[in-house]
Amino acid sequence: MLPAKNYVSPVRAEIMKRVAKSFMENGFSDINAVAEELALGQTARRNPEAEKAAVKGQILAAMGFLAQEVDAARGLDEMAAEALARTKAPRAGLSVIKGACNACRAKMFEVTPMCQACVARPCEANCAKKAITVTDKAFIEQDKCIKCGLCATNCPYGAIHKSVVPCEDICPVNAISKDAEGREEIDIEKCVSCGKCLQSCPFGAIVYNSQMIDVLNAIKNPAKKVVAMVAPAILGQFGNDLGKVIAAYKALGFDEVIEVAYGAEYTSKYESAEFAERIEEGAPFMTTSCCPAYVKTTQVHVPEMAKFVSNTGSPMFYTAEIAKKRYPDAVTVFVGPCLAKRIEAENNPNVDYVLVFADIQAMFEAKGVDINALDASAFADEASAQSRRYAVSGGVAAAVANLLEGKVDYRPYAINGLNKDNVKALKKYALKGLDDGCNMLEVMCCEGGCIAGPGCVSMPKKAAVVLEKYAAEGKNQKELEIH
Repeated sequence: MLPAKNYVSPVRAEIMKRVAKSFMENGFSDINAVAEELALGQTARRNPEAEKAAVKGQILAAMGFLAQEVDAARGLDEMAAEALARTKAPRAGLSVIKGACNACRAKMFEVTPMCQACVARPCEANCAKKAITVTDKAFIEQDKCIKCGLCATNCPYGAIHKSVVPCEDICPVNAISKDAEGREEIDIEKCVSCGKCLQSCPFGAIVYNSQMIDVLNAIKNPAKKVVAMVAPAILGQFGNDLGKVIAAYKALGFDEVIEVAYGAEYTSKYESAEFAERIEEGAPFMTTSCCPAYVKTTQVHVPEMAKFVSNTGSPMFYTAEIAKKRYPDAVTVFVGPCLAKRIEAENNPNVDYVLVFADIQAMFEAKGVDINALDASAFADEASAQSRRYAVSGGVAAAVANLLEGKVDYRPYAINGLNKDNVKALKKYALKGLDDGCNMLEVMCCEGGCIAGPGCVSMPKKAAVVLEKYAAEGKNQKELEIH
């Protein structure tokens, strides 16, 4: 994936902010002027038309549209009116802005000038397809090459370079591929919304369709009560003082702010009970169910693993239940680091919308919310230390272990980040069981946990420090009334 410091991320953030500001100040009446200004301000692309296409596509995504499903001839003002009239959350997904896609050449191995045409020629000797010949330097016949990479692995000079398509290379489930013109397209049915392609495209051509405008529309309606349910990964995203961050959410117009870590108390309780029951019944292992990208991976790509996935609801599931019981007519909005949560929400009537932290950051900036100037607020419910650590890899397994201590044999194993190799490993585990006799598998799609999700605005290591400090202030889950 791209490093955190790059020129794509700030452009995306600026466009999100300007779209939010246009809605707040004049209901999108100036959206065409905003688009022209943004396109003129960005000159990194090869031609102005590509710049305009990129800006338009990102504005449409910020309004909630899937770029690849929008007729390119439709104007922004027409699309803005449609967004404002929408009464339900748009179908969630990631899409490619065709005009901004670089149509990167397909994966291939190339010989660089570093080749010494050595006598050993391990590149040629290890090529099963005889695609390599060596004269004054090595030469690869691309029609014969099967992209196995043995030549690059065995070259003593590192003279063979692997060229990849970043978005295709990073996708753990091969849901993105080239169309007839060589540009990328995403199969939404295969896509698990992990967001890795979004984080990897050097041209900013991949976007998610935000539900930000739908939420702002709800907040604007005085007849509606809007409740924010914030994920444990919120720690460190908007500053170190969580009380001020809660106040900032209320300054945006949210009537109530609920800590999703409180819902995690129920997840830990029910998942530990379910694990004990399954093991006693003879199941070889069970896996966690909190990560929706992983759950969809099992449903679509590794169906043989699906029977091992816990039936326990995620922290969002239980938090939304609590919110709807307390505020039956409220609009509920989950806010977190995860794009895949939108897939989960589509199957949960208690969750109306899902935003990521990047959406909230755009809303803060558009409205001019100064977090540090606010008086601190607080959550109504107290969450345990274990539940607040759900946002880091190993946190879910540790929370379950805490409740199972001494009751049943518990040997956890973790997959810290989904990639192509780990998806293959899941297939193996489903058939042969977990390695080292383990019986509980925690799977996090994002390496490091939710604090590294595609919707985050803070560096994972920094967020982890703040999260750990806050989590340490919580009680042990066994001490809370829920147990």
